[in-house]
Amino acid sequence: MNDFTCCIEFLTLITGRKQRAALVHALSEAGGRLIKIVYGKGSVQSNYLLDMFGLAPEENKVVVTCLLPHDKAEAVLQMLIDKFHFDQPNTGIAFTIPVEKLSF
Repeated sequence: MNDFTCCIEFLTLITGRKQRAALVHALSEAGGRLIKIVYGKGSVQSNYLLDMFGLAPEENKVVVTCLLPHDKAEAVLQMLIDKFHFDQPNTGIAFTIPVEKLSF
């Protein structure tokens, strides 16, 4: 293990596509590098009653990954809570993994 890999975190987040542009901009401003975007579709099925009340979850998802300096990872996760409300249900999920723990 070298000193470089112990200082980098691999961030993964999944959220609705509507937030993609704002998230990419915020991650870039916070020091995120090699930002990658993958589009997907959630498995939740909407029904008529939930649609009427505006409670239908967004089926179209985006998976965003990037590399972050270890010392900025906690601040980025807190920013996702403060700015994008990731602490609320059906908003998004985010986690980091130290690069040294990844295997290919």
